[in-house]
Amino acid sequence: MLGLRAPEDSAMSIGGFMQAAGNAAIDKTKAKDDAAAAARFEPVVEELAGHIRSAWTRNHDAKREVNERMIRALRQRQGKYDPETLRQIRQIGGSEVYMRIVAAKCRGVSAWLRDVLLANGSERPWELDPTPMPELPPDKMMSVREEMAKTVAQLGQAGMPINVPEMRRLLEMRKHQMLGELRSDAKAKAEQMERYMEDQLVEGGFQMALAQFIDDLTTFPAAILKGPIIRKRRKLAWVQGAEGWEAKDEERFVPEWERVSPFDLYPSPQAESVDEGELIEKHRLSRAELKAMVGVEGYSEEKINTVLEEYGEGGLVDWTDFDSEREDVEEKSDTSSNPDNLIDALQYWGSVQGKMLIEWGMDEKDIPDPLDEYEIEAWLIGTHVIKAVVNPDPLNRRPYFKTSFETVPGTFWGIAVPDLIEDVENMCNATARALSNNMGIASGPQAWIDVDRLAVGEDVTNLFPWKIWQVRSDTTGANAKPLEFFQPGSNAQELMAVYEKFSVLADEYSGVPRYMTGESPTGSVGRTASGLSMLMGHAGKIMKQVVANIDTDVFSPLLERLHGYNMRYSDDETVKGDVRVIARGINSLTMKETAQVRRNEFLAATANQFDMNIIGPNGRAAVLREVAKTLDMNVDRVVPDPDMLAAQQQLAQLMAPPMPAGSEQAPGSPQQPKEAAPQQGNGQGPSQSGQQLMDGAPQQDNFQPPNT
Repeated sequence: MLGLRAPEDSAMSIGGFMQAAGNAAIDKTKAKDDAAAAARFEPVVEELAGHIRSAWTRNHDAKREVNERMIRALRQRQGKYDPETLRQIRQIGGSEVYMRIVAAKCRGVSAWLRDVLLANGSERPWELDPTPMPELPPDKMMSVREEMAKTVAQLGQAGMPINVPEMRRLLEMRKHQMLGELRSDAKAKAEQMERYMEDQLVEGGFQMALAQFIDDLTTFPAAILKGPIIRKRRKLAWVQGAEGWEAKDEERFVPEWERVSPFDLYPSPQAESVDEGELIEKHRLSRAELKAMVGVEGYSEEKINTVLEEYGEGGLVDWTDFDSEREDVEEKSDTSSNPDNLIDALQYWGSVQGKMLIEWGMDEKDIPDPLDEYEIEAWLIGTHVIKAVVNPDPLNRRPYFKTSFETVPGTFWGIAVPDLIEDVENMCNATARALSNNMGIASGPQAWIDVDRLAVGEDVTNLFPWKIWQVRSDTTGANAKPLEFFQPGSNAQELMAVYEKFSVLADEYSGVPRYMTGESPTGSVGRTASGLSMLMGHAGKIMKQVVANIDTDVFSPLLERLHGYNMRYSDDETVKGDVRVIARGINSLTMKETAQVRRNEFLAATANQFDMNIIGPNGRAAVLREVAKTLDMNVDRVVPDPDMLAAQQQLAQLMAPPMPAGSEQAPGSPQQPKEAAPQQGNGQGPSQSGQQLMDGAPQQDNFQPPNT
């Protein structure tokens, strides 16, 4: 039976069609409520259905204007006129040419953002760093004190004096040593977690969802990502058995991400973020998807079967609304008859006061504080609530991440590229249509004809060279010409100047200049390399702000959510640690083009023996490894890893000839004997400076002064 309930400790995060639980909870059989519990929770579900319908009506009505904006933006992206404008154009027989300025700008922004955010390997736009000051665990601190106590006891037994300040200094040194070990361990765990999370993002479809998210960001007032959505997926694993490798079909829970269409998300009228107010997402489910929810924790099998039965009888078809204009602009034909047999469902996220839940029939034992707010997730189809649970996230966060091309403080919806240049594109389209019409009219001569003087049967619609016109005499006696040709004037130059002016304004208003898409910049500034670099830097300021919006509103909270999920439910303890997420999309944008040049300059500047003595082979190999990553090549085959490099150095030292006694070797340099330094003094032995060096160095039994 369905009811509002708090999730168990082993329950995973909720976000999509399924609610998954931990392995321990999955092994349990599904709990069956008794008749008394069913009678108690039924009023809750009935009242909750009415509450969700009321919220849906309010949010839907408040979003009408935003939906109209998005439909206009989608038409601009597709290069289509709205029906009323197209009717007026056809009424006068004008040209239907459409100058797709918005489409070009959106493609330019989308390509740039994909290059920054969808890069692979070392260019990923995020990283994990351990916290700067890790705290020493109590057990570690206790072990340090036990070591010191043991040392003090040994000194006491030996009858040696105990220097308290010295012991304190040793204690601090040991503490700092253990903190250094903790930092190294935390760094290693952060790198392991990076690889672990990157694998989860790849398997969970994050890159495809992000690509669609970027297209929405350039087109609509807001773009939305959703996840992690924990879904149960069947995977094919290969295991080695007695007869070789065998394929094994297994089910496991996988975190996934998906793009949510801005048309399908309905926030509260006063909400500024996805975590405020009452948020509703509209789904369109197939019968198979709905049937797959049966048996999943949190969903009511009885209600789902009721929905499927009502749908089979012809009910629940577009019970929410039907936006024919959206379906038309998205080029979804024949959707009014619902050929795919889809069922509308509303996923509700909102805060409900405990007092209301008690009034709706929930047991007071389940509501510790009637005045407190309880964040719930519920699914509504028609009049049936097929799922209702308390939000399992510890901070009551919802699995949605939203940002805009240009955010507007205090509002949920921002501003996109089509909004910025809508008027400019309309002027360009009007000018282009006028230019097309004028060029058509002025493309050849026109004529006026006195049809009364034409011979019977003369065709005035057929004009060709060397045509002979048959006319009759002028009955008025004025001897006027029966027909005369004239050339209409051309306004092409003036119209082209107007179009060029407004197309330049489109660059300025959008912040996306035409040279971002590969076109040559206009004006004298872009004719030189320095001038073009200055223009790119100016355009980069706009893009930096867009990437900053993505970093702040999407990447950072999304990766923190995934890290928290792994900390709670991952069985791999080697990846767990106290880390912070760093979204470095801006750094990737500003440094990506110059990083390779700087690395090459560094390699050239340090290609000398003096610098090699400082950085050593390991330092230079680290730089070479980063350079090789950008060349789309196998790094391990070109530059050995640190362990392999250390093994090579050790082997080289073992195979090198022995050094003469008393010679010195620079760190990292090949083992070669040095030439004897010229002697100074009276020739009876080493010089005074050499004797001082010998006095400060360890003496060797076989040391012999050089012959003079």
